[in-house]
Amino acid sequence: MTVPALRRAVRAEWGPLFGTVWRGLRTKKLRAIPMTIAAVCLTSLFQIVQNQSWGYQPVQNLGSVRAEEPLWLGLLRTPLSLFVPALDLPVWGALAQLLVVFGISEICLGWWRTLVGAYVATLAGTMYARLGIALGPDNFFGLPASDAHVNDTGPSAAVVGLAIFVCWRYRAWFTCFLVVAAMFYEVLFIKNNLAGREHIAAVVVVLAACGVWEVWHQKRKPRDAHRGKGADPHL
Repeated sequence: MTVPALRRAVRAEWGPLFGTVWRGLRTKKLRAIPMTIAAVCLTSLFQIVQNQSWGYQPVQNLGSVRAEEPLWLGLLRTPLSLFVPALDLPVWGALAQLLVVFGISEICLGWWRTLVGAYVATLAGTMYARLGIALGPDNFFGLPASDAHVNDTGPSAAVVGLAIFVCWRYRAWFTCFLVVAAMFYEVLFIKNNLAGREHIAAVVVVLAACGVWEVWHQKRKPRDAHRGKGADPHL
């Protein structure tokens, strides 16, 4: 591929997305991402508290989700589980993911769409964990019973889901493919654990939601054109 062709490809892939993010940050600076800043601060607070001798159990009671617990309790804790980082992973990685992906999503989609997308992706992982354990380890989609005692993935499923949704919204197809491929590669060749499987569940649910949204807007376009409305089919 020649240099001009590569530039055109890069511009087509990331141009609209980069332009939206740059304009948002240039005009509003940090005021463009208030929800993201709050999410990073809340995650940092949870990390500090859960590493104190007195703080681990309160954080678990607020935002820890395990399949062994009643469904109503898991659903009640799921919103805060978005901001409880895993104890066995470096917190700076979770904070960097939140800052970059949540920030881009908040600028491009708005804070409430970002929160809804993050919650849907996380909930997909939470529900899959229960389904996988019910299916059992002998099923291809199943999980061992011991995973019922393992905490859900936390912020990472939300990050994966939002990355895919933003890529779909801005037609960054190659980047979307890379994110999806990376999640499947993780499960197939690196670590086939509960977190990896929950990432796949988030990928599948978000892709399905994008597909449904696409079909719905394609059906709506002729009606909008007939009424004289040139609505953006991706909003």
